[in-house]
Amino acid sequence: MKSISTDELNQKVDAGDELHIIDVREKDEVAAGMIPGARHIPLGELPERTEELDSSKQYYVVCQAGGRSAKAAEYLESNGFHPVNVDGGMSSWRGVTVYG
Repeated sequence: MKSISTDELNQKVDAGDELHIIDVREKDEVAAGMIPGARHIPLGELPERTEELDSSKQYYVVCQAGGRSAKAAEYLESNGFHPVNVDGGMSSWRGVTVYG
């Protein structure tokens, strides 16, 4: 499975790269802030929501510390997607966050 550090992902965000980020945390965790442009799909809902995703795109998967996102990335990869796990998750994120 591919992975990326939060610093590397932040560089891509700052550069304005077209990114597809999935935040697999729970609703109360997401309320504390998300990476700009991230799409919230809680880990438990991922199997029933994969039809919302495009298998030709690369998805950066983030959670709080990296464990749930690794599970989500494994699931996505086994279903024909191209995930990248964000090592360290939001607890390591030093970039801009959005609330809402």
